[in-house]
Amino acid sequence: MTVRRTPPAGLPADPAAPVRTCIGCRKRASSSELLRFVAIESSPDQFTAVPDPARKRPGRGAHLHPDPACLVLAERKRAFGRALRLTGVFDSGPLAEVIAAVGTSQ
Repeated sequence: MTVRRTPPAGLPADPAAPVRTCIGCRKRASSSELLRFVAIESSPDQFTAVPDPARKRPGRGAHLHPDPACLVLAERKRAFGRALRLTGVFDSGPLAEVIAAVGTSQ
């Protein structure tokens, strides 16, 4: 006998689809719904968030909904350093520009 179970609310119906957590709102979603970014060291102890829509950049990545509210939450919680396991100054300017551009195109 086969028992079919429906996925919990907010998770994709396809069990093979990767599920990630937004560092801002902490909600789980399919990785295709989230924007991946990585940290690039711009100078000693200073990092810049670089969007990685192709998901090909090396290094530890984190995910965020392409929503300005999630970006604000992540900044307020100081989630960037924890998610990327970094210490130092973190510049989320380039990430904010991409999220703002996505928000205006919708």
